[in-house]
Amino acid sequence: MADTNNSVISITSRFVEMIGKKTLFVLESIGGVWLLLVETCRWIFAGVFGRRIRLGRNAIITQIVRSGVQSILIISLVSGAVGFILGLQMAPPLDDLGSVELIPNIIGVAVIRELGPLIAAIVLTGFAGAAIAAEIGTMVVGEEIEALEASALNPVRFLVVPRLIAAVISMTLLAVIADAVAVFAGLLMGTMVLGLTYTTYMENTLAQVQTVDFVTGLIKAAVFGGLIGIIACYNGLKVTGGAAGVGKATTNTVVQSILAIIFADLIFTTIFYATGLA
Repeated sequence: MADTNNSVISITSRFVEMIGKKTLFVLESIGGVWLLLVETCRWIFAGVFGRRIRLGRNAIITQIVRSGVQSILIISLVSGAVGFILGLQMAPPLDDLGSVELIPNIIGVAVIRELGPLIAAIVLTGFAGAAIAAEIGTMVVGEEIEALEASALNPVRFLVVPRLIAAVISMTLLAVIADAVAVFAGLLMGTMVLGLTYTTYMENTLAQVQTVDFVTGLIKAAVFGGLIGIIACYNGLKVTGGAAGVGKATTNTVVQSILAIIFADLIFTTIFYATGLA
């Protein structure tokens, strides 16, 4: 009996210890990301309003090309597939109700408010977020960060700022592309498969989708881009342990970014719903 009690106590203590370590890791990550974001915003503010500090336009453009332009194809493919899937999944139940013509209304709102920014963010996380973490992590392992600091060059200014700005800009533009491709895919599906006319589809879409839907989607996209950029840079800068540390940072970036995006989406949707914007 005593051995059983000791075993239960041991298992409970290990479980509590594990929960404590995970909680501390989460709090440490949130605090580290927040401090890095504050430092990055300080450099951005100094670059915009100060005369002695430049943001590095060429570095920002390079990062936009690497993270944004190269993601267009895969995001377009995923968004187009989602547009087809939405229409095909909704067609049977709406057909039973005699309301097939409402498919463009639903696709338009669902994509522009929610799915366009969300799809683009998740794809960009795997495509660019992991790459940013691996790139900066490799620089940490190769002691390039220390070389920058030895040359009186701030790593946040020269590494984090261009990537964060590029992630925000790229994510916002990619969300627009994802919206357009998904709606166009729904249009093709509706006219070629369900027999809707082009005029009916476009009129219903434009009648349902409002400017506020598009704006709220862009707000989400910009925040999602900021989360991806800052989380990727944070995990890259805190790499330890050589190549294994780089791999761990890459994995953490993808997992943490997706979780942050989902929870941010939940918060925004709740706020928009409470304020009547949703």
